[in-house]
Amino acid sequence: MAGPNPTLRRRQLANRLRELRQSKGMTIDEVAERLLVSAAKISRMETAKRGASLRDVRDLCQIYGVTDQPEIDALLTLAREANQPGLRAEHTSESDLAKFGPFADLEAAAESVTEFQSTAVPSLLQTEHYARALIRGVLPQISTTVLEARVAARMERKARIMQDGVPRYWAIFDEAALRRVVGDQSVLAEQLGHLIELAEQPNILIQVVPFEIGAYMSLDNSFVYFEFADPAVNDIVYLEGLNSADYLEKVTDLRIYREAVEHLRATALAPKRTTELIARIRASQPG
Repeated sequence: MAGPNPTLRRRQLANRLRELRQSKGMTIDEVAERLLVSAAKISRMETAKRGASLRDVRDLCQIYGVTDQPEIDALLTLAREANQPGLRAEHTSESDLAKFGPFADLEAAAESVTEFQSTAVPSLLQTEHYARALIRGVLPQISTTVLEARVAARMERKARIMQDGVPRYWAIFDEAALRRVVGDQSVLAEQLGHLIELAEQPNILIQVVPFEIGAYMSLDNSFVYFEFADPAVNDIVYLEGLNSADYLEKVTDLRIYREAVEHLRATALAPKRTTELIARIRASQPG
């Protein structure tokens, strides 16, 4: 049985600390002055960009006038669990982990994950050969050690979702991903066959946006949308660049990406028709 998810706990703690400050009508600068720390530290704690120590939590409870011992204990428990090691991410250096590290924890904690890719097969649907060829193609200077570590981590993530049956994984991608030869024809053929097999998994839904649709919302963008069963945790959108990662939680951002998710689900082929398209493309391949 999986233990507490540190990334999720950190976000729960951040949300509660922000609520407590706002309920007291205090600004971040005022709290920082009382705590004798920088305003940046308070801001980073409230946005889950850094953890809060047990001393931080105790001092903040005193500043905010929290006297209910069960609530104080609950906040301290969140702080302890938030500082536990998380799941292995696909990036191995310290700088990589600072940018990408929370992703695996969010994925493990989510009730539902929707991933949209406009150019490649989504990460948790990839075969090992496809993943290796794709990462090597996108990052031609990557070392063999880091490449293999990323492939192994991706396969571990995939194994978890296959074994546990959670979260619900909704993968949507452009038809271009089915036709782009990543690696070579044999790698692509294996990948197409694997997609057909994965479509039978009860917690995996696969939809493809066909070429005939033309332009559509998010055609020039890829993202991952996390939804959580805990109402205290907001949805989160993940955006990844070549050397950066952004986690969006603002209501205005979530509204736009939620609209994109609904648009893509309605625009793409239904799962059964998607499988039929994949089978036709696979059958038309040379050799």
